[in-house]
Order: sequence, then structure tokens, then C-alpha cells
Amino acid sequence: MAEQTNESATPKEPITEALAGSSSRALSTPSGGSNQSETMEESALQHLNIDYENDSAIGGMTPQTSTMSVNSSVYQFVEENGRTYHRYKEGTYFLPNDEAEMERLDLQHQLWMLTLHDEMHLSPVKNPRHVLDIGTGTGIWAIEFANRFPSANMVGTDLSPIQPEFIPTNCHFEVDDLEDEWNFSQKFDLIHGRAMVTCFKNPATVFKSAFDSLEPGGYFELQDMAIPMRAIDDTLKGTAMEFWADTTMSAAEKLGRSWKNVENYSRLMEEAGFVDVTERHFQWPMNPWAKGKHMKILATYWMEDMLRALEGLSMAVLTRAGGMTKEEVEVLTANVRKDIVNKNIHAYQPVLVVYGRKPE
Repeated sequence: MAEQTNESATPKEPITEALAGSSSRALSTPSGGSNQSETMEESALQHLNIDYENDSAIGGMTPQTSTMSVNSSVYQFVEENGRTYHRYKEGTYFLPNDEAEMERLDLQHQLWMLTLHDEMHLSPVKNPRHVLDIGTGTGIWAIEFANRFPSANMVGTDLSPIQPEFIPTNCHFEVDDLEDEWNFSQKFDLIHGRAMVTCFKNPATVFKSAFDSLEPGGYFELQDMAIPMRAIDDTLKGTAMEFWADTTMSAAEKLGRSWKNVENYSRLMEEAGFVDVTERHFQWPMNPWAKGKHMKILATYWMEDMLRALEGLSMAVLTRAGGMTKEEVEVLTANVRKDIVNKNIHAYQPVLVVYGRKPE
């Protein structure tokens, strides 16, 4: 049975300064499982209290960024409905890889760092020598890790070669599909993946590959969102957001990629052979409806992330398998955007960090 921990919403005060030093593509400031798992989540809700006074409690914020290269046809991205998508293993990942998406991913990195109090990972790995970041995206986590741990050898993999050209000497990136056979020349002390919720066709295969690619005593850690969003009351019911979540998740299932795997991560880790599996829970309010400075900061970032992600999350799955035209998707997402910024909808995103150790 995985150990489960619920995280208090009370921040360590220095965390607001985590915004001031990560990557390198300048971003604009944001505008505006099991029954036991359910019990942990219910316990977590004590930290989510509605702010009826609408006190912003938010100071100034300045997020940041990154940009890389490789050779060949993998750079000839696929264009569809005004967005670009990966060429390598075309169609296996549904979100775009264009500049707007890269900026969003780097914004989301700041949200994760705020959530985890400026920790790169929560697994108790000490002095890692070899580290792998799967689904690295822009490479922002891998680059920051390489800078913080200059003695570690960092490898990042992704379907899209969208990482920066100038990177630390102890970091490199590879174009790869994490659901193919893993053929790395070394074993790793830490394997990290973040926001993989839309990625897996067969998560058990990925978990087994991670297990086999770790040194004995090494850790596998996933940081992810357990979609769909939920609410502390009935204000999400009957909304465009609720309809959108049901429709996109159904379309993704038809395309062979379930977006419901996150709450099974602990079980999948244990089945792959990991021990000391630990699950930690956090929450991101959909917008600044919740009380408290820290919750409002998290909410502002998550709201901006969702506003930027919405079209990319929707367009491919709904036009490929949801029976909708581009214009119909645009109408739906316009209505969902209204819900995202509506502070009368008390919705939040459950967030999980799950890690396990390979026995020695």
C-alpha cells in the first residue's frame, strides 16, 4: 500500500521568490484512485476556503523561459488547424509544440516550483549521478536540475526537439518515444516525469521500462494532474467546463490514450516492482476563488495555464475523435474560458506527486 501524504496550503515564505530565477524565454506575468486516495483528497479540501471578500492578496509576479536543436525531418513539424505538432511518431501526442505551447510549459514550470516549495523532486534521492527526464518538453526542468547539480549527468527525452540550443554541459536531449524500448547506455539514480497525464497509451510498459533503467536504490517520480477538475460544492455541475472535460476525455479514449491514469500511478509503480511508494497530494484552485495568498498565487498561475492550454488540449482530440469542426471547438473553448475565470465556480485541480524506489 502506497504511503499517502496531504500537503498543507501554507507556503514556506521564500517560495514567492522562486519566480525569480529559472529558465530563459521571457514570459508575460499571468493575467488575472483508491478509497484511501479519496479520503486523502477530502482531507486536503480543508485548505480550500472560498474568499467571499475577493481580497486579491497577490503581489507582483514575473515568470520566465527557454529554446534547442537536433538534425533532420523531426524539425518539419506537422501543421493542423493553425497549430504545429511533433513529426516523430506523428499523432501519438495530442498537444501542439509551437512557441505559444512552449511558453505555456515554461509558465507551468513556475507553478510546479511554487507548489513544491522550490524543490525539483520530492523523492529522497541523494547525490544523483545520472538523471533522466521523460517528456521533457522545453527542457526547463532538466536544465534547472543540471544547473543545481553540476556533478549529475542529465538526459531529457521528448517527441519534439524544442529544447534550447545553449544548455549546461552536463545536460543533453534526445528525440525519443518513451513507450518504445529504452536503450540508454547507463542506469539512472532518478527518473522524473511531469504532466504526463495525456501521454500514455500503456502506462504499465513505461513504468516497467523506468524500473529496468534505474540503478538499485534509484527512484522513479511522477508529478501530475488528476483530471478532471473537481469542486468543493456543486458549482461545477452543468457548466461548459464539465461538458468540455467529459468530451475531451472521451475523445482521447477513442484515440487510445486515457487521461484517467494518474490516480493509478501508485498501483502501477507497485506492480512494476517499486517499493516505498509514496503519494503526496496538492490542489490548484481553478481561479482565485480560494482564500490565502499562497492559494491565490497558485490559482492565478493555474488559471493562466488553463487559458493558454485550452485550445491545444481541445483541438486535436475533438476534431480527430470528438466529431467536432474547428469552428465548433472554438465556440466550446470560448464558453469554457468564461468558466475558468468565474470565481463563482469553486473548482480545483487535484495534483499528485508519486514516487517509488527500486529495491537494492
